[in-house]
Amino acid sequence: MVYLTGKHALNIVCSLDTCGDWHQPALRWVDLTLRDSGDSIFGEYGIEYNKKIPNHTGTFNAANHIRALLDLLEAGNFAAAQGMKDDFICNDKYDLEVFEQVSRLENVGHWNSIDRFMGKEYFCKWLDYRKGH
Repeated sequence: MVYLTGKHALNIVCSLDTCGDWHQPALRWVDLTLRDSGDSIFGEYGIEYNKKIPNHTGTFNAANHIRALLDLLEAGNFAAAQGMKDDFICNDKYDLEVFEQVSRLENVGHWNSIDRFMGKEYFCKWLDYRKGH
């Protein structure tokens, strides 16, 4: 399934109790970041349907904020994901879900970079989770 993800999806309201991004007017909505769910370890996890996209008619499938961030990590785009915990998710109730999903990336080639990124974002919470799993 083709869906909107990345910074674009972070600027679409989703069903989660998360902040998302707040730079919608600054994005180029002509150049959408689209992916196919079949090309990701996450499959259809976190994809929402019938979302309106600025400057486009009709509706799209779009990643919720957590899925959009997972896609950024999977792609190794840590600069765009920076602020994941405090700027985009903004809700500790999703920590365990995020940790479980991020852990699915353990076999990707840049896992050490993902692990470091998560340590910087979540500090001891991530380290404690990793020790227990």
